[in-house]
This record gives sequence, C-alpha cells and structure tokens, in this order.
Amino acid sequence: MQKQSQQGFTLIELMIVIAIIGILAAVALPAYQDYIKKSAYSEVVLGMSAAKSGVTECYQFTSALTNCAGGSNGVPEDFEEKADGALAKISTAAAGVITATPNPYKGIVVGDTCTLTPAADAGGYLKWTYSGECVDKKWVAN
Repeated sequence: MQKQSQQGFTLIELMIVIAIIGILAAVALPAYQDYIKKSAYSEVVLGMSAAKSGVTECYQFTSALTNCAGGSNGVPEDFEEKADGALAKISTAAAGVITATPNPYKGIVVGDTCTLTPAADAGGYLKWTYSGECVDKKWVAN
C-alpha cells in the first residue's frame, strides 16, 4: 500500500497571498476613488461647452468679449438649481468668463468650482484657460 501525500497550501502561503491582496487593495482603492471623481467631474466640464460655444460665437460677431454675458449675443442663459448629477449651475460673466459649480456628487463638493476664462490672442482667436479647484485637483488640464 502506497502512502498518498497531502496536497494543498500551507498556512504561510495563504497568509502571503492575503498580504499581497491587501497591499494591492491599499494602493488601488485611492487611485480608483480619484478616477471616479475625475469621471464624475467630466459632466461639469461638459456642461460648460454650450456656454463656451456661445461666447466664441459672440466674440466672432462682436469682436469683443465685453458683451458676452449669459443670455445675450448668442450666449446661453445662466442656469441654477440643477438637483441631479454633478453639475449644479453655470454662469457666464460679462467678459465671457464661465463658472461652473458642482453638486455634492461621488466625492465632489460644492467648493470644487471650475472657471473657464477666454482671452483673445494677436490673431483674433480665443484661447481658453481653466482655473479653480478643477485644475488644483488635476481634474482638467490647462
């Protein structure tokens, strides 16, 4: 009669595997949470695109940014109090400066505003610059 050896994992092997999984989870979880916030914030940035197009159209027709406020010269009306999703409100100031305020959503807080500022270059084209918490937290690149 031949003795059959037992097969399986030792306790130390199982503990090593659990430790490796724990280390991977500790590294991956914060990165995943930042990814979720960045993807949710893309709704805020996308919401600014209509106002950006309107300001660009206003500038092309009037050759100035001074009259490119929300609700005038082709710039969409400002809106507020959007309760669902990441975007709460969009406002466009007289110089074409667009400000987006988010709702508290998937880790985003109300203070994580994003501002998009136009500036005309020598060739008459608009150059857009992001500023605010969206840049500080690296949710959009300048």
